[in-house]
Amino acid sequence: MKKKISILGVPMDLGQMRRGVDMGPSAIRYAGVVERLESLGYDIDDQGNIEIDQAERVHNPDTNLRNLKAVADGNERLAAKIHDIIDGDSFPLIFGGDHSIALGTLAGVSKHYNNLGVIWYDAHGDLNTADTSPSGNIHGMPLAASLGIGHEALTNIGGYTPKVKPENIVIIGARSLDEGERVLIKEKGIKVYTMHEIDRLGMTKVMEEAMAYLKDRQVDGVHLSLDLDGLDPNDAPGVGTPVIGGISYRESHLAMEMLAEAGVITSAEFVEVNPILDEKNKTASVAVALMGSLFGEKLL
Repeated sequence: MKKKISILGVPMDLGQMRRGVDMGPSAIRYAGVVERLESLGYDIDDQGNIEIDQAERVHNPDTNLRNLKAVADGNERLAAKIHDIIDGDSFPLIFGGDHSIALGTLAGVSKHYNNLGVIWYDAHGDLNTADTSPSGNIHGMPLAASLGIGHEALTNIGGYTPKVKPENIVIIGARSLDEGERVLIKEKGIKVYTMHEIDRLGMTKVMEEAMAYLKDRQVDGVHLSLDLDGLDPNDAPGVGTPVIGGISYRESHLAMEMLAEAGVITSAEFVEVNPILDEKNKTASVAVALMGSLFGEKLL
């Protein structure tokens, strides 16, 4: 990984309905992320937070998409900032905010790669569209939109579409999928490791297979999108959409350690930390600990 890391916070809470996730970047910083990464020898450039419009929480019946314009505008700004970070030869490390910010991260990252791979570490597939979403919450749509599926205001962020190919995606930790997402996964042949596979194979085998799968597709970069609700709520309680029976704290460390050893991750985001729903900033502290493992921290 590059030795210079540029941190960017995205206080986005418009992609869903539970307040507080806009404070996620502050909670992660408070948990000591800068000091943790500096202790590993990285040069940290904390660029602060991008501006997010405080739009009315409206539900547009014409689109079934909540806060469409504000979410799209914020992600356009995010994409532009990430583009500049990569142009400056720095590793983009993004803090959310809800998972709708992946629209902007992938838009900013993907234009720098010919064949980007994505590891989507999440309890959910985030593959809904306005037609399939039960809620209209855009944080459940960023992966579909990045595939070029969905409302053009979301699919065209950054001025191009698609951002990623379906065969270059690996979803890890899924255990809550809507019917429309299941259909899309099968239709597009997206690689998914549900909790069933993690339980049967073990995290070591899952990560080995996932990295080999992306290598076989000759990806030239890998973006990690880590939603803290991928972990079990006992380990990460401060998330807006917790799903019991998730990946353990130790399994997640192992996954990050294996990614660090492989040296494949070229950009990353950690999302859905909601300190209002948390217990003494536990979830933000877990996020920071996982970042330590991702960036090479070892016990010995």
